Amino acid sequence: MHNYYQHSGGETVVLEREKAVLEEHGQEVRIVATHSNQITSMLSKVAAAAKSIYSPSARRMAEAEISAFKPDIVHVHNFLPLLSPSVYYACHSAGVPVVQSIHNYRQVCPGGQLLRSGRVCELCVKKRFAWPGIVHACYKGSTAATATVAAMLSIHHALGTWEKLVDVYIAPCDFVRQKLIEGGVPPLKIEIKPHFVDDDGCVGDGKGGYALFAGRLSPEKGVDTLLASWEELDNIIPLIIAGDGSSAALLSDAQAKIQNLKCLGWVPHESVRDLMRGAAFLIVPSKWYEAFGLVIIEAFSVGTPVIVSAFGAIQELVCDAITGWHFQPGDARDLVAKVKWAVSHPEYLREMRVRARAEFEAKYTPERNYELLMRIYQRACAAKSHMVHVGSAR
Repeated sequence: MHNYYQHSGGETVVLEREKAVLEEHGQEVRIVATHSNQITSMLSKVAAAAKSIYSPSARRMAEAEISAFKPDIVHVHNFLPLLSPSVYYACHSAGVPVVQSIHNYRQVCPGGQLLRSGRVCELCVKKRFAWPGIVHACYKGSTAATATVAAMLSIHHALGTWEKLVDVYIAPCDFVRQKLIEGGVPPLKIEIKPHFVDDDGCVGDGKGGYALFAGRLSPEKGVDTLLASWEELDNIIPLIIAGDGSSAALLSDAQAKIQNLKCLGWVPHESVRDLMRGAAFLIVPSKWYEAFGLVIIEAFSVGTPVIVSAFGAIQELVCDAITGWHFQPGDARDLVAKVKWAVSHPEYLREMRVRARAEFEAKYTPERNYELLMRIYQRACAAKSHMVHVGSAR
């Protein structure tokens, strides 16, 4: 089950990839979905906000789909705002086990990103009622909408929804798992399964001789840190930036100061893969707690090392001095030092390319992901069966 956002993002990519890999292995999959593009008027926004706490219509829809499809398991990716936790109740009444994928920090933060005014914020993580998020209007910049999400989180904490009606949570990495635990999710309910990318077997050689940034251009992505570091690097390696977004205006000023900077704007996915193959390394200078980092494992899939900010999930993905390097978040000088070291040790970079590809093959292939996903499904089914037997014994 999935609530599609108005603009497609990483959650949708993960959902579609998991569906494809399940079907390739002979599993029958049906996506039950709502779309946030249905929310158009102020009236519909108010109605959607109210239903995000509990939607009777979404429960009826879920019950009808369960009755018709008779699934062995229901895998929820995103329920906000139109599905709501009511879909868990539909599954519970039908005796169907539930797995919930975690794509952001919504369980512990109304805004979902642990980010406020461009900086990491954890004020709501351990609170049963997320009042700081309401004060700062962290969900869609609206106090009312944030209050609704905070109420949804608090009410379902009190009802035991998160603990009793979800059999297994899937966190993409240990960092996200720890944040869920801090927010009150039982540790034994959380399994770690990283995301994956398709493998075309075409590994790059890095002979393009440039550094690469690929992704959304926004303040939390650390584009300012990246540009500041290139001003100090004295043309030792070109930088290619592929992407667009709210920070794109920074690039026009930077191009006047940085001779070896090339800005491509938005680039199709396959072209990004080609850029990765030719890059000496990828740089991910984020200033916020990314929940995963698909761009990192895409780089690994073509054998490209990655330089990342040393915190959050992305730090967990990159082994320092093994498959890339860590630098202090927001510290342009530390990034300069890491880039200079990488450029001055080409043989080490070549060895690192081999290790990056090996890391991908060990952890992030479709086949490995399928194995982990099926193991999680089996655990969820076993947990539900145990609860049924316990309930019958009573």
